[in-house]
Amino acid sequence: MEDFLNIFIPVVLFFGFLRLCLVPLKWFWKLGLNSLCGFACLWLLNLISGYTGIFFPINLVTASIAGFLGIPGIILLWLVQYLL
Repeated sequence: MEDFLNIFIPVVLFFGFLRLCLVPLKWFWKLGLNSLCGFACLWLLNLISGYTGIFFPINLVTASIAGFLGIPGIILLWLVQYLL
């Protein structure tokens, strides 16, 4: 029984530590993927900016806002651009 505990406890601690390390990476990759989608949406909107007159500068902040918030984020960017 003592040999089992000597193996079981470090294995459980290792997997618990591994889980704690991987959860932030999951959020990092999700934010990166959403930012990439936001970049694509802004790029498509800039392609048709000749017809709409709306142009968004594409940088890390605008792509992150559009990726994280989606359509409301793009509307928010438009409102900020319109007000400033």
